[in-house]
Order: sequence, then C-alpha cells, then structure tokens
Amino acid sequence: MGSWRLKIKHQTGFTYAGAVAGSYNEARMSPRNDARQAVLEARVEVWPSARTYRYEDYWGTVVTAFDLHEPHESLRVTASSTVETLGPGDQLTPTDGIGWAELRGPESRDRWYELLLPTPRTALDEELVELAESVRAARPTPHAAAMALCEQVRDEVAYTSGATGVQTDAVQAWRQRKGVCQDISHLVVGLLRSIGVPARYVSGYLHPVPDAGIGESIVGQSHAWVEWWVGRWTAFDPTNGVPVGERHVVVGRGREYGDVPPLKGVYAGPANTGQGVEVTITRLR
Repeated sequence: MGSWRLKIKHQTGFTYAGAVAGSYNEARMSPRNDARQAVLEARVEVWPSARTYRYEDYWGTVVTAFDLHEPHESLRVTASSTVETLGPGDQLTPTDGIGWAELRGPESRDRWYELLLPTPRTALDEELVELAESVRAARPTPHAAAMALCEQVRDEVAYTSGATGVQTDAVQAWRQRKGVCQDISHLVVGLLRSIGVPARYVSGYLHPVPDAGIGESIVGQSHAWVEWWVGRWTAFDPTNGVPVGERHVVVGRGREYGDVPPLKGVYAGPANTGQGVEVTITRLR
C-alpha cells in the first residue's frame, strides 16, 4: 500500500454589496485523523481577524466556528493542512461483505437508521427507485450491487463543471444526465439507501494527477465521494471510478452536502455578491 504526503491550501469567502454589520460562521475545511490518513498540521485563518474555536460536530467533522462584530465588506477563510494518506488497501470482491438478509436485519437497520433515510438532495423519483431495485435483484451481495450502481451512474451522468449548483438534487442531475462530483455522489448515496445499503456522503480534496511530481503545486479541487456499509465501511469515488486512495483527503462525512459545506453562516447586511474558492495541492512525497 503506497502513501503520499500532501499539502493543501483552501481559500474561500464571500463578498457583499456593502458593509455587513455582523456574521456568524462555521468552516468545515480541516482534514481529520482516521484509519487511512494522518493530519500533521492543520490551521484555519480568518480575515477580518476573529477569534475561532474548534469542535467536532454530530458526524465527527472538525468545525472552526467564529463570528465578526465589526463592519466588513468581504470575508476570507484560509485553511492550510499537511496530511499523510494511504492507498486503497485490500478491496472487497463482489462476493465479500454481509448478505442481503443480514443487511435487512433489525440490528443493521437500527444501527445505521439515519444513513438509510432520504434527504432533500438524495431523494429519488420512481424511475430511480426502479433502477436501483433492478440492479439489486441482479446482484448476489450488497457490495456487488453498490459497485454496479457506481458504474451505472458514471456511465449515464457526464461530469460537467458548472452544470449544477449546490442546491441541485439527485433527480435533477439524473434527468439532465450531467453534474459534478457532488451530484454524482448524491445520486449514488440515494440509490444505495433505496435498496437498504447504509451510505454516507464524504467531502474532502482530490489531487487530480495520479503520477504527480514531488514539490509541484497545482490547482486542486474540493471533491466528494461515497462510503457504504456492508459489514465494514467501503469508500469509492464514483466520479472517477476508482477506490479512494492516496490522492484523496477526507474532511467530513454526513448524510449529504448540507451536513458538510466548507463554509456557511448567517449575517446582517446587504446582499452576498459572490463566493470565491481556490484550492492548491502540493505532493511533498
């Protein structure tokens, strides 16, 4: 299993039509330690300067919270981190994992109840429910069905930058047959839940170059992928059709994007005129 060390700089923020009197904000931009990544450094800086405090939310995502009580016409948040990541490791085969009967048992359903329910962005229409059921009926195990659904969505929905917005739901993305990683992940999560497979939405970063050179900084991207539970959690990137590995850095997990937005808040003042996002990723080794 290979490993990478990645340096990530993620800058985002808002501009306003005039001076904002005050704002209350939450940033979910800090990677967290888990089984396949170790965070060596992580900090979040805010301009205008503000006191920040950190906590883990209900889903285990690190949140940097802060509020501003002086007039400001823009807000900028910069998250910098250094993370060591591991490759995908041992992958389940189509016959691995628990079976359909065990997955439908009361113990599994009670344990993962929240990750089996539809949400505003993952709810399906009748066509998608029927599609998921046809895939389920033709596969021997939940894991085999999950992999088949990832393949189906990737075949049917073209990755098209700018085709959708953060409010786009799974049905809209499916009907127009195009979207971004967020939409593709919402679709897969919704399909999995409809056949009884617990699934969660994962946000983070992706180094877009599989054979990246050491020390070269490139424009990266915020990214989204999925995890499903079939006796153990399995992570897969349906947008790229690959297991989650050394190029992926986890920031947060939840039911959908609404649980893990990089930056959200409320404010008093004139209209928000835009949000800028810039991600730079450097492979250190």
